Amino acid sequence: MKKFSFLDDYSEGCHPSILEALVETNMSQQTAYGQDEYSDHARALIQKQLGDASSEIFFVSGGTLANLIIIASLLRSHEAVISVRTGHIASRETGAIEAVGHKIITVDTADGKLTPDDIETVLAENAHAPHMAKPRLVYISNATETGRIYLKSELETLSETCRKHDLLFLLDGARLGAALTSAVNDVSLADIARLTDVFWIGGTKVGALIGEAIVINRPELAVDFAFHIKQRGALLAKGRLLGIQFEELFGKNLFFTASRHANDLAEKLSKTIVDAGYALASETQTNQIFPIFPNTLIEKLEDDFRFYVWEPHDTEHSVLRLVTSWATPESQVDRFIVSL
Repeated sequence: MKKFSFLDDYSEGCHPSILEALVETNMSQQTAYGQDEYSDHARALIQKQLGDASSEIFFVSGGTLANLIIIASLLRSHEAVISVRTGHIASRETGAIEAVGHKIITVDTADGKLTPDDIETVLAENAHAPHMAKPRLVYISNATETGRIYLKSELETLSETCRKHDLLFLLDGARLGAALTSAVNDVSLADIARLTDVFWIGGTKVGALIGEAIVINRPELAVDFAFHIKQRGALLAKGRLLGIQFEELFGKNLFFTASRHANDLAEKLSKTIVDAGYALASETQTNQIFPIFPNTLIEKLEDDFRFYVWEPHDTEHSVLRLVTSWATPESQVDRFIVSL
């Protein structure tokens, strides 16, 4: 039997209903560069979720592009980003932010989540102007790289701290669907729009073929943003391809149902791992699971499954990352459980 992959939540192509929508609309002639009727409708559907039609919405193909374009457009050359060390822009994007001329000031955290105290510390340690890069933007992701989510109270205090110090607040939403459908979540898209300056909604990891939706919540920050998208090579002539997918994700509630499927299977797998006597490196709140397994068991599991050995735990144990997705069959989760 072929190895089943728990490597990530984008190993498959796209959700069948999205593929059907792309086929059904294939021969429709549309205005290019995201000015098509599907993209317009998708933006309206997202704005309905936000509860405010004033936010500007732009579609791009991938998450690194979203982060790079947002940060490059918002910051001047001497301005820096505050991020946790495990943040995607700091650890998984090949120096994309540094390549456009911006320093990332990182902080170590136990759970991959940034706090107001972290921000205050960075500001105090980088206050020797004009000899140090000026902290200007706070970057977080929800869910985080450790699979944890931010509660509303945490986002509120981060937002208050940013406004107190005139810092921009950016939320990376690559796995925002997983965060919003977590069993412990108390945040809505409307809350995020209220509390951040910019955030983006990940489609790639929740069943889209490609695509992320950038949401800019302050009108002055959206001025000329389309120029930055074009300049970075991210303005698709056939922008309809992105609009159609987000129309499908939000028109049929697929964004939430697909994310919930991934979370439900992760919860089942995580609970079984704990019940079997194994520890977790991070509490399972979304569709990423970080079990600590003996290396001998890992070698056995590798015969039938693919996953990341995330980091060594000690000489005899390692931390794995297992990711469930919108496409994960429950039978494969059951097969993994039997292998423990």
